[in-house]
Amino acid sequence: MSKVGAIILAAGMSKRMGKPKLLLPLKGAPLIYYPISLALRNQLIPVGVIAGQYMNEIQKEMNELTNITYIYNPQFESGMASSLKLGIQAVDKQVDAVMIFLGDQPFVPDMVIEALLKEYELNKENGVHIIRPCYDGELGHPILFDKRLFNEFDEITGDEGGRSIIKANKDRLKIIDFPNRQWGLDIDTPEEYEMLWE
Repeated sequence: MSKVGAIILAAGMSKRMGKPKLLLPLKGAPLIYYPISLALRNQLIPVGVIAGQYMNEIQKEMNELTNITYIYNPQFESGMASSLKLGIQAVDKQVDAVMIFLGDQPFVPDMVIEALLKEYELNKENGVHIIRPCYDGELGHPILFDKRLFNEFDEITGDEGGRSIIKANKDRLKIIDFPNRQWGLDIDTPEEYEMLWE
């Protein structure tokens, strides 16, 4: 079996929310709890949480969860690319592939992780190096990247995330479809957060 780790992006500044959204409660736990516990439950090792200005608060909230590495991104204001680079550097020597999670997606179920891992095992030697979920027509996260693409993260900048890497490797991309759009929801605004309670 391949060794697959997890990077959880949690360094955003929550500008549209107006307060640290990853600490907002949902069903008795902060939003950030859901992707972290999902990665741990599915035995992704290591689990790296890349955080910025709210790192201490996130660590405090998650103190009951073990086997997590917290990595501070001093350049959190520069966008997602700096967090991805730190995450890739942290897991590089320990894994065959990594799954990249967004910290504000609380509804991804275990079956998505299981499907991505299974697809990777079946196709990693057939040239499939990126596996991505699609929720009722909407491309989403988490996205699995094979180690053979890790050096391409050195080139990304700003807030683009892994988009350019996916674009450059379209022939190595496998998309798995899931019927439920809610699984891919991320929470950016007070309105989106309010809708969770309706």
